[in-house]
Amino acid sequence: MFLGIDHLVIAVADPDGAAAELERQLGLEATGGGRHDALGTFNRLVWLGDSYLELIGVFDRALAERSWLGAPTVQMLDRGGGLATWAIATDGIQPDLAELRAVGSDLGEPMTSERVRADGAIVRWWVALPPHLGPLDPPFLIEHDTAAAEWTPADRIARSRQHHPVGGSVGLEAVELPVDNPSASIQRFGRTAVLRFRPSLAGGGARDASVGRQIVRLRPRRGGSAAALIHLVGPVSDPRVGEFLGCRWAIRPMP
Repeated sequence: MFLGIDHLVIAVADPDGAAAELERQLGLEATGGGRHDALGTFNRLVWLGDSYLELIGVFDRALAERSWLGAPTVQMLDRGGGLATWAIATDGIQPDLAELRAVGSDLGEPMTSERVRADGAIVRWWVALPPHLGPLDPPFLIEHDTAAAEWTPADRIARSRQHHPVGGSVGLEAVELPVDNPSASIQRFGRTAVLRFRPSLAGGGARDASVGRQIVRLRPRRGGSAAALIHLVGPVSDPRVGEFLGCRWAIRPMP
């Protein structure tokens, strides 16, 4: 079952520097991270409950260019950084994949991956990848190993209580992708992740699809910034907006 948007992979030259800028600009604190030794990448994580922002950099370009996660990261870094790809969380990747393939999904076979944290703990997960990963391409599926680090019940409870410098917990509400051809994008997303889009209340020809309690929005690109827009909700008195780390950001007050 799809649980929601798991995480957004944001390519940055310096994950530590990016974490500091995100805290300075929006009051969000990065509290985790580590190395993907087999992928050539390393990261800092900004937790938003069970969703998160992955600020990802490259420590071995040659290795990264050959790896499933490193390749879109390198490509986005060469364009100045920003959203490289994103993931949908599932609690059963094998049955979900079987169901998706029954209706024509082109997702690949699940494979395992892991990350070594600074404290030596191992984080493990399974992913199923579409034919191509990129900022405007369909997402990959991910199922976390709940017996490994970061995804035990105790870990999840601790995250739900995280107090960001902005003044409390912050949630990921939506990710908005500016696309040249919404109809073609909807077909690609529908074929891979079988997301069902509807006219968006945001107007302007945008289309929304629900992923758990969150939204992925495809907005026609008509000039202006080509960066993805990340919608957050948090303990702010007035909306905050900005553009940095290759993305646009909007954080609105909690209802």
